[in-house]
Amino acid sequence: MTAREQLRAGKKLRRLPQLVAGLLGYGVAVTLLVDSSLGASSWNVLSEGISLHTGLSFGWATNLTAVAVLFFWIPLRELPGLGTFLNVLLVGASADLSAHLVSTPDSLPGRIACYGAGLLMLTFFDAVYLGARFGSGPRDGLMTGAVRVSGKPIWMVRTAIELVVVTAGWLLGGIAGFGTVLIALVMGPLVQFFLRFTTVRLEDDQLLPGGGAVPVQ
Repeated sequence: MTAREQLRAGKKLRRLPQLVAGLLGYGVAVTLLVDSSLGASSWNVLSEGISLHTGLSFGWATNLTAVAVLFFWIPLRELPGLGTFLNVLLVGASADLSAHLVSTPDSLPGRIACYGAGLLMLTFFDAVYLGARFGSGPRDGLMTGAVRVSGKPIWMVRTAIELVVVTAGWLLGGIAGFGTVLIALVMGPLVQFFLRFTTVRLEDDQLLPGGGAVPVQ
């Protein structure tokens, strides 16, 4: 759907709060994963590697990576929407706020618990905001566009993207831990699983392979 079609589609009283809740929850999940010190997400590893080679700050490397990723939307025919822009505004703000509210665990069991909660929240809230049908964030747009173009299941496409990104980041010097590899492997299957329950169904939908939905053209 175009941005106008997303805004004109029904069930907005459910979709808008779901979009905001998903993005805010995603930001909290990022903070939990960072505080666990057991491994960041693959995109964070890539941003770290780019930062090391360019001298840019981690934040600027993250923002420029997001802009660069948007160019890959063109051949995938992925369309931006309200969720694309709110992704940039709310996820970072939520992560910064939660960083002041969440204390870093000292013990290994506490770090493992923090990582586990962050991983589940990351995948769940990713599916929550995607399921609101207001467009994907820059990185998730790669997944949704590739799923639509290739016809492959969400778990397969997402896992392939995560592995390519974390490998590129590692080759550039980014630090990847065991937790990073685990995220790369389970992100796709878990997002696909949660999308079955979070995707808001609209009129004239057809299901994506393995979960989610797209409008019938």
